[in-house]
Order: sequence, then structure tokens, then C-alpha cells
Amino acid sequence: MKFKNTSLRSFIILLVLLGLFDIIKAQKIITVKPHEINEVLTNPGMGFMTFQRFNGDELNEGIGWTEGFPIEYQEFDGSLKMDEHPLTSIAYFRLYWRFLEPEQGQYQWEHIDKALQTARERNQQLLIRVAPYGNKLPTTDVPDWFREMVGDGYKNQSQIKHWQIDHEDPLYIKHFGDLIREMGKRYDDHPDLDAVDLSIIGAWGEGEYTSLLSETTMKALVDVYLESFSHTPLIMQLSDLKSNQYGLSKANVGWRVDCLGDLGFWAEEQDGFTHMYDVYPQNIINYGMQDAWKKAPVSLEVCSTIKGWKEKHGYDINDVRFIIDESLKWHISSFNNKSSGIPEEWWPEINRWLKTMGYRFVLRKFTYPEMVKTNQRLNFTSWWDNKGVAPCYKDYPLALRLVNGEHTRVLITGADIREWLPGDNLYDDAVFIPPDISSGDYDLQIGIIDPLTYDPSIKLAIEGLEQNGWYTLGKIKIEK
Repeated sequence: MKFKNTSLRSFIILLVLLGLFDIIKAQKIITVKPHEINEVLTNPGMGFMTFQRFNGDELNEGIGWTEGFPIEYQEFDGSLKMDEHPLTSIAYFRLYWRFLEPEQGQYQWEHIDKALQTARERNQQLLIRVAPYGNKLPTTDVPDWFREMVGDGYKNQSQIKHWQIDHEDPLYIKHFGDLIREMGKRYDDHPDLDAVDLSIIGAWGEGEYTSLLSETTMKALVDVYLESFSHTPLIMQLSDLKSNQYGLSKANVGWRVDCLGDLGFWAEEQDGFTHMYDVYPQNIINYGMQDAWKKAPVSLEVCSTIKGWKEKHGYDINDVRFIIDESLKWHISSFNNKSSGIPEEWWPEINRWLKTMGYRFVLRKFTYPEMVKTNQRLNFTSWWDNKGVAPCYKDYPLALRLVNGEHTRVLITGADIREWLPGDNLYDDAVFIPPDISSGDYDLQIGIIDPLTYDPSIKLAIEGLEQNGWYTLGKIKIEK
């Protein structure tokens, strides 16, 4: 077609150019490369934990600790800091069965309710283990009513060094199982519950001699946890091939051990035996748990205390470094030092540990358009580097936020950060700009948020943190 009318032809060319200008303008991309920081970050589900205590409490004196008994709450002065101990995101509560069900069917949930509430007030979540009994009679025995029901008989075979209840007794399977079922009905998926220790037998609930259980009993005791806590992360004792493999076959379960750091506590009387050389490296592989960390947490407990390593067992910095490196190789997310202090000269190694334990998200690159219209999609690309040794195991949404002096809007992406394993992770997506948002210039911010409050929950290892917890990426223009 030939245009004879010059004015018409010029007008059409002008419209085409204006349209191309709009396209070019809409396609202008802003690239952000945040600067990484080297600070210790306290984030949900990872790092050190307090034990029978909370952030801001006084630590245990010396190298000792208490466990299994109701928490003795300390007066809180408003400061979350603790001398000789890092800030934590997890409060670990271990309680004997006898205190939670002193009368048959009468559950004292106030023990857990108060611990959950206090944890939230101290910027923590609760990790809990209900231990069936301890190793001292009668103060840590099973509940009195259950003792009367089963009598004085118990298993004390030659291969068992600790006192045990008869776990094969159907009454044990039923009544301890009933407690866990009721606990699951009340607390599964509670927003302040970090994880649950899958504790089925043994002194302190540590699972000793689980391998001696009949297959029927083992499966029944494991199943009650798997069925009762389908949303809350579960952590099994690294106890034996049968129970660990059965748990993994039914659900995503993590694992834990109770004696991290044993380099020879009992070596003289046990032919050189140590947990760090003779048990843990072998059993992680032999029990098939070496990849469990990809879906559920690895939570380790100190043997003695870190202060005890130095004052009682004579460890030096090289011993500490070896223990830390082994735990990182096993993809540790959290560590229980039993609310004991840390020797001053070991802090550099502890801080190195804290910067690698669990997850550590660095936003390397983020791109987005300079302008976007309402009722359209804001496309973005992102490159994340998880510099920790594990993923995050809870589903915290990744969100963008538009904010100016008058308006604020939070836009949820479809990211599942539980899939961000150590190393590089790419996530490209788009969020819809609602039609009712006002035109104007906005700050574009990013954050990983609490799914209930929409407040940022996870700190990133980058500069740009605002007081409200969001990270500002740059400016964006919204047009109608």
C-alpha cells in the first residue's frame, strides 16, 4: 500500500514510534547486585538453642545442666542477650511423661502452652521432647498411675546397662502413644513449634536399645509420631537401621544425636571408644541417613558442654575445630549446648560455625522492570546463594513489597525456599500488580516473611536491611 497523503503517513509513523517507545520504556530492566555481609545471623530453625531456658535468661552455672523437669521461669529484664552465649531462635524443652500426665488422661498442657508463649515473647520457637522416663527412680520414673498399672517388673537384660520399662508391654504402647496423639491434636503445625523429637524409649528419651524392640512395637511407637505430627518437622534419634529406615520410608524425618564432641570421655574404660570416631560417621551412612538433611533438620546435642570440653576434658582449639567441621559435614541446622557458657578464646570458631550452620541466604542478583502497569504482571529474576549447609525446613513465603509515603502493598511470590539447598538457586517469577493500587513512584523491597503476620522473619546476608526487616532493592514506577 502506498500513502498519497503525507500528513496521514507521518501520523501513522508517529503512532508506531510512540508505540515502540512505550515498549522500550516498559522493557527497561533494573539490575540489583546486593553487597554480601559477614555478620552472624539469628534466623528461625537454626543456630544454637537455649535448653530449659530462653533468650535473656541466666545460663547454667559451671559445666552442669538440668533436663526433663518443668521449666523454672526466670524474671525477664527485657534484654534478650546472654553472657557467654549467642542469641538463639530455638528454645529446647525436654519434659518427662510423669509431669505432662500426672493423672491418667489428665494432661497438663500448661507446661507446653507457657513455654510456647514465652518462646514467642523471646523471639524463639520451641523444640520439644517428651521423654518417657529418665534414669533415676522415683523422680524421673514413668507416671505413678502407670507404675501402679504395670507393677515393678521391667526389663534389665544383661546387654542393657540403664533401667528400662518393658516397652513390649501393650500398655506402654497404648498409654504413651495416647499422650503423643493428644499432643499432636493440640500442637501440630503450631506456628511457634520449631520441631518435635521423636522420642520412643530409653533413659531421657534417647532411644538407647531401640534395636532390641520387636518390629511390631518399633513401628507402632514410630507411627504414633508420624501420624500425629504431619506438618511439624520431626527429628529421630540416630539409633538403629530398622527404626531410622522405617521412619524415612514413611515421612521426611531428620536425625539427632546426644554426644557431639566425644573425643574420649570414656575411652580409657572402653578400649578407646569415642562417638566422634566410632559411632557417628559410621551410623549416618550405615543407617541410610546421609541425605535426610535435604528434607528435615539435623539437630545435634553437645557431649557434656562446650565449657566442659575445656575445663574438664582439656580440649584445645584444634579439637573444637575438628568437631565443628564434622558437624558441618553432617549438615547441622541446630545445636544444643545445654545453656552453658562458651570460653572466650573459642568465640572466633563458634562464630564461624554460626555463619555456616543451617541456611544463609545471599541474594546475588535481582532484575525487574523500571515501570509496570496495574492489572499486569511484574516479572523478575533472582539468583540466590545459600552459603549454609542446609535448607530452611519451614515454608516461609518470599515476598515483594511496594511502599511509598501513602501506600504499602505486599505481593507474595510462589517460591518454596525449602528447596534452596546449599549453593546456587535460581528463582524467576512474576507477581500481579492489583488494579486498585495508586499510580506513582514506589520503593521495591524484598523479604522472607512470616506466613501469618507478613512481617519479615528471615534475615539475609546482604546489606540494605531496613528497621522493619525489609530490604530495599530500588525504585519502580506504577502506572495505570
